[in-house]
Amino acid sequence: MALAEEDIAFIKKHLGEWLAEQSLGKPPAVYEIELRERMVRVEEELKHQRELMRQGFEQMDKRFEAMQATMDKRFEQVDKRFEQMEKRFEQVDKRFEQVDKRFDEMLKRHDQHFLWVIGFIATSAGLIITAMRFL
Repeated sequence: MALAEEDIAFIKKHLGEWLAEQSLGKPPAVYEIELRERMVRVEEELKHQRELMRQGFEQMDKRFEAMQATMDKRFEQVDKRFEQMEKRFEQVDKRFEQVDKRFDEMLKRHDQHFLWVIGFIATSAGLIITAMRFL
């Protein structure tokens, strides 16, 4: 049993209505309006979510900037401490140089005293030997 063209046209015309009645029990115009309202609500919610995300990102940026500022301050403090330590090391180096100079002076004096002692011993030995020859 073949369908006539009139039957096919009738089915095409009413198919949307029948499906809407079966699935939602509402006429297609009401269903379409409801879908549009839902889409508008979804779009508004998406806009709201987008705005919330932007605010969250802005807050995160502010937090990162604040953290960076505090880290910069801490690094500056550490740099100042290192500079102070460098000054202290320089002072210690100067003290060691002074001690080295003192030791060098002491060694020179020691060498001079040693030469005086050897000279005295040699002179004394020479005088004793000379005195023994004449006696």
